[in-house]
Amino acid sequence: MEVLQSPLVHLIHFLLLLLPLHSTATHHPTDNKRTYIIRVDRDAKPSIFPTHTHWYESTILSLSHPSTTWPAGGPLIHTYSSVFHGFSAHLPPSTVEALHSHPGIVAVLPERVRQLATTRSPRFLGLHSSPPSSLLAESDFGSDLIIAVLDTGISPGHRSFSDQGLGALPTKWKGECVAGPGFRSSACNRKLVGARFFSGGYEATSGKMNETVELRSPRDTDGHGTHTASIAAGRYVFPASTLGYAKGVASGMAPKARVAAYKVCWISGCFDSDILAAFDAAVSDGASVISLSVGGVVVPYYLDSIAIGAFAATESGIFVSASAGNGGPGGLTVTNIAPWVTTVGAGSMDRDFPADVKLGDGRVLKGVSVYGGPGLEPGKLYELVYAGSGGGVSKADGYSSSLCLEGSLDEGLVKGKIVVCDRGVNLRTAKGEVVRKAGGAGMILANGIFDGEGLVADSHVVPATAIAAKAGEKLRKYISSAEVKSPPMGTIIFRGTRLGIRPAPVVAAFSARGPSSQSPDIIKPDLIAPGLNILAAWPAGVGPAGIQADSRRAEFNILSGTSMACPHVSGLVALLKAAHPKWTPAVIKSALMTTAYVRDNANGSIIDESTGSPAGVFDFGSGHVDPQRAMDPGLVYDVSPAEYLNFLCGLNYTDQNLRAITRRPVNCNSVRRAGRVGSLNYPSFAASFIAGGKERFRFKKQFVRTVTNVGGPSVYRAVVREPEGSTVRVEPGQLVFRRTGQKLSYVVRLEAEQPDEKMEPGSSRVSSGSIAWTDGRHYVNSPVVVSVQAPLE
Repeated sequence: MEVLQSPLVHLIHFLLLLLPLHSTATHHPTDNKRTYIIRVDRDAKPSIFPTHTHWYESTILSLSHPSTTWPAGGPLIHTYSSVFHGFSAHLPPSTVEALHSHPGIVAVLPERVRQLATTRSPRFLGLHSSPPSSLLAESDFGSDLIIAVLDTGISPGHRSFSDQGLGALPTKWKGECVAGPGFRSSACNRKLVGARFFSGGYEATSGKMNETVELRSPRDTDGHGTHTASIAAGRYVFPASTLGYAKGVASGMAPKARVAAYKVCWISGCFDSDILAAFDAAVSDGASVISLSVGGVVVPYYLDSIAIGAFAATESGIFVSASAGNGGPGGLTVTNIAPWVTTVGAGSMDRDFPADVKLGDGRVLKGVSVYGGPGLEPGKLYELVYAGSGGGVSKADGYSSSLCLEGSLDEGLVKGKIVVCDRGVNLRTAKGEVVRKAGGAGMILANGIFDGEGLVADSHVVPATAIAAKAGEKLRKYISSAEVKSPPMGTIIFRGTRLGIRPAPVVAAFSARGPSSQSPDIIKPDLIAPGLNILAAWPAGVGPAGIQADSRRAEFNILSGTSMACPHVSGLVALLKAAHPKWTPAVIKSALMTTAYVRDNANGSIIDESTGSPAGVFDFGSGHVDPQRAMDPGLVYDVSPAEYLNFLCGLNYTDQNLRAITRRPVNCNSVRRAGRVGSLNYPSFAASFIAGGKERFRFKKQFVRTVTNVGGPSVYRAVVREPEGSTVRVEPGQLVFRRTGQKLSYVVRLEAEQPDEKMEPGSSRVSSGSIAWTDGRHYVNSPVVVSVQAPLE
């Protein structure tokens, strides 16, 4: 029986709330505060409160000790109403404890800090501007689609964000251009349609912003946000280069798409409460795509603010792409793994910037660099020194000097020499500044074992190059084995920009790898895109090395990271969405995944840069994005919001956990009765098994998938490449489509054998294959992965 409450009851309840609770008296109000994100049941607001904000403030004040101090604006940092209903606040532990059991509170999430996951690419992807490729032509270059970029802000007035030739603002756009230091409200135009900043969470945790170092406005003082925004939607700009490298025409993936900048990242990082506020604004502003190049720790989805914000955005028809993270090449490092988010890893292009090390004995060690200042003297060999070898170049401990940390080098012993610095701890370009201040003639940045063979070209402030781990080991041995009378000598030869590099793409060594630690049956990353040595726009007031000591200025800069890969996909999504306005986010994701390729431009398997060996599904997901094929995928896998709920019901979350993600009650019992728990119409297949005892047996798993025909009438047949040690049957083996939009389902029955030999405790065996549907013109491919895990004991 439902009990109706009168306004008088609500009033009494409100007055009781204003009384201090006994639970709040057990802790002193000066206890350490932390920022929390609180989700509420929207309908639980007592009618006496005119707005939800009044309710939130009253609740916090009533649950806190009377002497608790609050900022001048009150206890709330942000309020949320689009991606979910709730607020964020900087709270003492006693208030947080009381909130957990307070009526109307759905979830209390601790603030987490995330970090940034930090031309040639349009042509490399087949997006030719003249004559325009079919995707660019049919999408009108992404016109009228709005890409929301959540990053470090943006540089208005840059040529990449010119609105010349663009039409009026899209009618659905409701965003703002928020003014602040260095950013006038008139800085927005028909290209940069909106700009906001969110710093409440950052300042609540880190203290008041130092406005001599960063600006309380959407203005980008870092460079990362300007770079990623122009990758997604920068206009055609000629000439473009950085320090003389990569000369040519620069453009983003969707040159006519509109950009909305949401500044959420600051010197101390990107704070969840600010990210959620940006999600909330982007949804209500009318964004078409949300691009997020930040990563962080992997937690259950109900504690993951990006997953929560992305779920609501996806339900609103907004595509969300996010970087996979730069934690590679180790496994289980991929972030942003929710299945409703498109997770993007990084690959290379067919362009490189070689800068080789020539040793005194004639050997040449390959390296890369985009150093553009005064070079080393031609033909001259310089003495090479490495503090880590105990060669006496350090005025600190050997560890600090081997890494070229600030103040670690002895000026008298490195002056005029080329210093070898180990990679790690401080910024790569900052090591060069340490060498420069110590009087060094140049620097060789050497990878360690963990860094492997992956190389990143940087805009160094001193003549410098980066070499891989094997080359670094050779160099260190050469230096340590030299005699006093015959010191080690060498130089750096800068070779400029090289095109037509083979093989390409390769999976960047830093690109984070799967499997997903939360949902191993969902293959992550979803795919890879160009993310290594990418030329894009750069702020006028920031040096290309990204350090304060760099006084050089460049209109464009070259950066690497999954941060650069993510906006490639965001821009491509804008093109696809413009060409196919009725496609859902899941359909677009399917089109990108099932048309991705896994062979390089030398017709070999895509290589893992860190090892030089063929990469696997957990390295590149479905493969490298191919926008031209994605335009016409043939068949697609759509996923409705209800199917995501089925998936979530298979994770053994509590009702409260589920509601934290979905914003509404979820009845998993009905899902279980229908036998749909855990099912998801995902365009890839993954099966995970635990190895048994001594007796061999076969593992079995069944998948059901539904494909939608987005082409004309056609007959598709299944092409199966079985993972080693497994059998895969597809029923039926043929799908006959009579019309566009028709849906047909099929079943995949997979059986895998337990390995013959005994597995080490905790080890795993991974094998991969594929299932493709082809009608002779389309090839709709999905990876299949089988993982067998040995118990820890």
